[in-house]
Amino acid sequence: MEIPSIPQPTFYIFKCEQASPPGMPKPSCVNENTRDLFNYTTKLLMQKGLMGPVQVVRTSCLGRCEMGPVMLLEPGHHMYCQLSKEKIDKIVEEHILGGSPVVEYLIPKQHWGEAIKLEN
Repeated sequence: MEIPSIPQPTFYIFKCEQASPPGMPKPSCVNENTRDLFNYTTKLLMQKGLMGPVQVVRTSCLGRCEMGPVMLLEPGHHMYCQLSKEKIDKIVEEHILGGSPVVEYLIPKQHWGEAIKLEN
């Protein structure tokens, strides 16, 4: 019996779901005002028929807490910061469907430098 081929996703969205305990000085991507962004993103993708070609993955800390809530869109290492439902709408329309990153929502370069080059 031959196993059917399953196409690879076009995009992966890694959404930080880290929540710091109350009273912690470090900010977190999930708090009372942002805890529904992951579910909002998956619901939006389902409504647009994009679940499958776009995979949403819950992650722990992505290391950019001061710019949260954040999500990483691959391919391309596009880190989106200070997310809101309105920003997610625009990212899905312009980046995922339109092919153009939403530059004004990308994390500033001082918080997101070039990828580390691994040496053999």
